[in-house]
Amino acid sequence: MTDYALLNNVEHQDVKVITERSARYGDDIMLAMAFTFEFRNVQAHYPILFQQDAQGGFQPVALFGFSQGENLFLGEDGWQAPYIPAMVKREPFLIGFGNSTSGASERTRMLSLDMAHPRVSTEVGEPLFQPLGGRTEFLEDAANLLETIYTGIDHTKAFCTALAEHDLIEAVTFEIELKDASRNQLVGFHCIAEEKLQALSGDTLAAFNESGYLMPTFMALASLAHVQDLVERKNRTLDLAGLPK
Repeated sequence: MTDYALLNNVEHQDVKVITERSARYGDDIMLAMAFTFEFRNVQAHYPILFQQDAQGGFQPVALFGFSQGENLFLGEDGWQAPYIPAMVKREPFLIGFGNSTSGASERTRMLSLDMAHPRVSTEVGEPLFQPLGGRTEFLEDAANLLETIYTGIDHTKAFCTALAEHDLIEAVTFEIELKDASRNQLVGFHCIAEEKLQALSGDTLAAFNESGYLMPTFMALASLAHVQDLVERKNRTLDLAGLPK
């Protein structure tokens, strides 16, 4: 259950946010939405796949595990990769909307916080406001990240639409064999259709490049090499599970 509140330095003066990475704070997730602005960083560590939404469109995701609640990058020492995707890092913040102070009918974007999130505390963590009410550097960084996400949503949607219009997204099934001899399938995902990408005309490639879609396309394609990295991470968890207690 979420409980979002628009942040202000009076009601939330003593609120802090815990930045430790752990399952107890909601990091035990199989995947997270990814945005084109971060594909370069995401593809360095995680497979970038696509999921179909209820409207038939697609959205990119960074994959962390093979089943719900499994994050193979999460260990006793926290998140074991240098880059944490934006949608994970931004928690427990979200952009909210308030009425414009100028009296105009348009709504103003404001920083909001899920007060029910396990990261929210009044005892430990990073403070949001300074003693005299100003934002801390931590809160400024969170606000900047959310603004980057907000502005990146439209480009990511347009990117996925362009891929679909050129038939560059195809369903994929990964056959995964683990050290314990179990055979598994990862289904329900899509990836870049490499052969169709190679067949695009020069004009289409130029248009993709001009729109900022070409680099994310190749980044998503290259990221698929990390599926095997995930298998190896999974195998290491099996090794640890088999150690004497």
